[in-house]
Amino acid sequence: MGNKKNKLILFIAVAASGILLMVSCCCFYVYSFLRWREKVKSGAAGEKKPSPARASSKSSGGRRSSENGLKLIMFNDKITLAETIEATRQFDEENVLSRTRHGVVFKACYNDGMVLAIRRLPNGSLAENMFRKEAESLGRVKHRNLTVLRGYYAGSPDLRLLVYDYMPNGNLATLLQEASHQDGHVLNWPMRHLIALGIARGLSFLHAASMVHGDLKPQNVLFDADFEAHLSDFGLDKLTVATATEPSTSTSVGTLGYVSPESTLTGEVTKQSDVYSFGIVLLELLTGKRPVMFTQDEDIVKWVKRQLQRGQISELLEPGLLELDPESSEWEEFLLGIKVGLLCTAPVPLDRPTMADIVFMLEGCRVGPDIPSSADPTSHHSPA
Repeated sequence: MGNKKNKLILFIAVAASGILLMVSCCCFYVYSFLRWREKVKSGAAGEKKPSPARASSKSSGGRRSSENGLKLIMFNDKITLAETIEATRQFDEENVLSRTRHGVVFKACYNDGMVLAIRRLPNGSLAENMFRKEAESLGRVKHRNLTVLRGYYAGSPDLRLLVYDYMPNGNLATLLQEASHQDGHVLNWPMRHLIALGIARGLSFLHAASMVHGDLKPQNVLFDADFEAHLSDFGLDKLTVATATEPSTSTSVGTLGYVSPESTLTGEVTKQSDVYSFGIVLLELLTGKRPVMFTQDEDIVKWVKRQLQRGQISELLEPGLLELDPESSEWEEFLLGIKVGLLCTAPVPLDRPTMADIVFMLEGCRVGPDIPSSADPTSHHSPA
């Protein structure tokens, strides 16, 4: 009996071991099969072009989308280079939004309805590694009154792209032209003040981040869907070699009529020269007079001063402001705006106020509701 009992126990032990081995093999097989299927799925998904609509807005780091080895780096959205080239219709002339000394800006319309602005930088830009470093740094500069860099592309031989939000309401130069002809938006005083304040806030933020704009002018003030102002074309000198892609009014240190006298002489731009350019833009915004309208012996600053000396205040009013009542608070606010413009254009750079002071003066002039912006970044960080 004892021998039979031992054999039974041995049989049960062997059977149990066999079953356990079979179960282990089955588990390993199932696990291997699942891993293989997941790998196949991942490979198939990688071959499909991802849609911008599936982008994750929670990502904080850059994402790299590959299309035949060509990488478009997006900080939040996920789009490919091939989709971007298609969205610009192969960089077709009909999709050109603007031409500046920092390249050509194209409107990019994607298949899912998303619209972006793609800046194609001129040839001769930085080497790829340095370009990536500078673009990553520029992408951290975020403020509601700046055009925020959303992504970039750097590849051989010389193709360099910068991706921005599309601004559907054009620029300040076009808006002022429409207003002067009464053919479109008539800019009343509250609108002009909000535009001036938006420009001032954006420029003040740049200066606080130890950055200089260098070419402030109405063409570089863009409007989102809510007509809030956003400064563009800043921080690009480190990414590009300026080329003659603009009319002859463009110089290496800004644009004639807006560039400060000292920058013209020294060839350098400073915070003080930015303040001067802001003053010219402010005077143009308030009076409707373009700096290029004047002769070589006269400029917009001299013209404004002469009207004030003669007491011909009404001559300063742009057509959209003719309804201002001389007895109203808006009239006083307009005059304060004129004075701020003259302070900004003082001949001696050190006599000009800082942009922080200018924001303070304009906010004291009129504090309106904090309107929402359709292009308001969620963070406001300066470069590291």
